[in-house]
Amino acid sequence: MDLTKAAIPIYFGTMGAEYLWLRRRAELEGPSPADYERQDTITSLTMGVGSLLAPMVAAKLLGPIAPGKGRFGRALVVTALGAAAVTTLADVVAPVDRSPRHGPFDGPEDGRVDTAPHSRERRRRMARAARRVASVGGVAAVVAGGVAITSTLATRLTGDRMWNRRLTDLGSGPVALAAAVVGWDFIYYWNHRFMHESRYMWAIHVVHHSSERYNLSTALRQPVADMVGTFLPYSALALLGVSPALIAQARGINLLYQYWIHTDAVDRLGPVEDVFNTPSHHRVHHGSNRQYLDCNHGSILIIWDRLFGTFEREDEPVVYGLTKDIKTFNPARVISHEHVAMLRDVSRSEHWGDRLSYVLRGPGWAPAADEAIAALSVG
Repeated sequence: MDLTKAAIPIYFGTMGAEYLWLRRRAELEGPSPADYERQDTITSLTMGVGSLLAPMVAAKLLGPIAPGKGRFGRALVVTALGAAAVTTLADVVAPVDRSPRHGPFDGPEDGRVDTAPHSRERRRRMARAARRVASVGGVAAVVAGGVAITSTLATRLTGDRMWNRRLTDLGSGPVALAAAVVGWDFIYYWNHRFMHESRYMWAIHVVHHSSERYNLSTALRQPVADMVGTFLPYSALALLGVSPALIAQARGINLLYQYWIHTDAVDRLGPVEDVFNTPSHHRVHHGSNRQYLDCNHGSILIIWDRLFGTFEREDEPVVYGLTKDIKTFNPARVISHEHVAMLRDVSRSEHWGDRLSYVLRGPGWAPAADEAIAALSVG
């Protein structure tokens, strides 16, 4: 039984109870960011449904193009490599000249003065055309290459494949279940942290942080594009003797635990907070306050954050949402906005160093020149 689906009546029952409690509190103390807002709640519920349907759709879409498995897998790899080669050639044809006094192909060249204006203009046109080719080719290479990598990993790292290579068998008792739950939680910490520290993964996870509200409905605002991410495989637990059935059960327990911590109705829980993730700890995680950014990535246990330096206590009032909120309730926009922005940056990049940095480095990364311009504009 999928525990997350079996708990659907509990979701709606507890959200209803929280709504009534928050409405009563608002009457006595005034409104708060925890209060339910109709459009926001509808968006969260819509995305919750989408997260249930997405894996089925992904299997249909990515199965045929998975390298080594799908019949179009080789074509996908060839597309990625071809786009990368064309983009690299275009970069060579359109060299970047950042001199403030002249543009590409203007002025001295190899110590000589070019006195042929028609030749210079022809090369300028060629450079502009090459830049347009690189803009399209760079995006195509990143998308095709990313899908090729993620779909390959998905087919190679299934629970059944790992189970067939297991080193031992922990059985199905309490010890095995505990190993599954703690093991899942440990892997989850690193996957969750990675989703905050690499932009292409943040583009998937940003969905969950997009609401400026914080209540139980926010827990259901789940990503739908996990199929284009790279994660430490939970199936690795099978190598250590945890059966695929127990891994699935650990997943359900983990997700159910995460649901109840998305609330403002529970304050501090005393000594429990030393070991376990709590609503207070997770409110910090959803904060856009500078001191709260990229903290408290744990799911059931908060000890991972304490051990690896990402723990922060709830101190100042939490401001929920993104550092730059998108101001929309449109699910399609919520899902796609960061992917669109990331690929736009890739298309504007002029060499592979910047293209890959926009994808792989942190969400706020920009080339040094852009950072300097932004600093001057702010100043």
